[in-house]
Amino acid sequence: MAPVACLTTVPAEAQAHQSFHANDAASAVVVIPGAINTDKGVNDEYEPLKNLLELSKQILTENDRGGYTIPAKGLYPYQWNWDSALVALGWATLDEGRAWQELEMLFSAQWEDGLVPHIVFHKPSPTYFPGPEIWGSVEQPMGTTGITQPPVAAITVRKLYEEGVNKELAMQKAKELFPKLLAWHRWFQTARDPHGTGLVATLHPWESGMDNSPAWDEPLHNVPVDPIPPYVRKDLGHVDSAMRPKQEEYDRFLTLVYRFRAVNYDCTKLYFLSPFRVTDLCTNAVLYRANLDLRWLATELGENEIAEEIDGWVEKAHKAFDTLYDAKAGMYKSKDQLTGKLLAAKTSAGFLPLFARVASAEQAASLAATLERWLDCVKSGIPSYDPEAANFEPLRYWRGPVWAIINWMITDGLRAYGYEDLACRVEADTYELLVSHGISEYYNPVTGAAAGGKLFSWTAAMCLAWLSKAATPAC
Repeated sequence: MAPVACLTTVPAEAQAHQSFHANDAASAVVVIPGAINTDKGVNDEYEPLKNLLELSKQILTENDRGGYTIPAKGLYPYQWNWDSALVALGWATLDEGRAWQELEMLFSAQWEDGLVPHIVFHKPSPTYFPGPEIWGSVEQPMGTTGITQPPVAAITVRKLYEEGVNKELAMQKAKELFPKLLAWHRWFQTARDPHGTGLVATLHPWESGMDNSPAWDEPLHNVPVDPIPPYVRKDLGHVDSAMRPKQEEYDRFLTLVYRFRAVNYDCTKLYFLSPFRVTDLCTNAVLYRANLDLRWLATELGENEIAEEIDGWVEKAHKAFDTLYDAKAGMYKSKDQLTGKLLAAKTSAGFLPLFARVASAEQAASLAATLERWLDCVKSGIPSYDPEAANFEPLRYWRGPVWAIINWMITDGLRAYGYEDLACRVEADTYELLVSHGISEYYNPVTGAAAGGKLFSWTAAMCLAWLSKAATPAC
């Protein structure tokens, strides 16, 4: 068992649509027992965490490519969108200026229409497919992809702004980034919700960040495979095929890319032509939370009219989230926009409305009960897919493995609704996984074994920005 224990609790009165930030309530404190001894200094029980944090610093440093951070050597040699926004939280514990630079590099690739792409190809690399020549053409390769990812950046900017020691730097950088964040959030409202439903569409599984989630099985199966050019996957040269999406999924991934490329990623066309169009829980939950934090920044910067604009987005989305709740399952679910049906799969994204603060007290209670049941089924949580499902795969990417970034988001949400003990349980599981098995992309929830890419940046960032604070000794 993980040698951690929670020492404080938080109030339970967080409201469903309240603009609630992690720092607005008392932070939970998790300590390594006996970590501080004024006579002996740091004792042996603290050593695992100390080593974990040192390794995390080393990983970020070695994956730094001069202003941006690659997720992992070889496997992911470029700058990924939500990876960078989360990695910036880790950099902030080491170098505030470097944290802001991570975001600046990401937004340096923002498109004129406001889109922030899911990959930025800063430098050529032979170790990744599909690279810029696929997203563009051999003659005119693009410097980025033409799709996006869950918009974590505004959440990160608020945290850097509030928690920064250098307040002058934080104010300067927040002012510079605010209009770029606003343009991206406006892009979501127009390009991905043209009918004004309050919930945005995801048009490619790669946009969800959860590429091969079981939630996409049905809608992805309905994507016909076009006669695409032959290709060789590079990911299987870095990671065992048992841990990666299957070939038939990749064929459809690339079919969508070539169809989008054919219209030059025109955002006025993609929504209507894509044969894959889903209401992704992760994207919508992150966007809702990011809108709350963007609104907070607007108020802080004196942009009151913009704050009112964001209020309209939030109000509409808050009502729409109820259409994604399956009361019988005790879970939120993603929806296929082309059929109008909720997708059957119960995934860890179903808990993210807690992170967004859109769940009612009753819905939060059901989510907490479901999560406890999941945790009782595995050695380590949170599995990315229902561990009782017949097609649960503990090693295959988003079809079962544990991801530290999702654990952070869910624990943040659990605390907002007063589920302190459950948050501590997830925190303890995460700590135990990382201490026992190292800093990897994801973990087998049944055995705890590390899986996917090694020495992974956003997992290291979670050690620095989340678990290091959770390990702050009591006074």
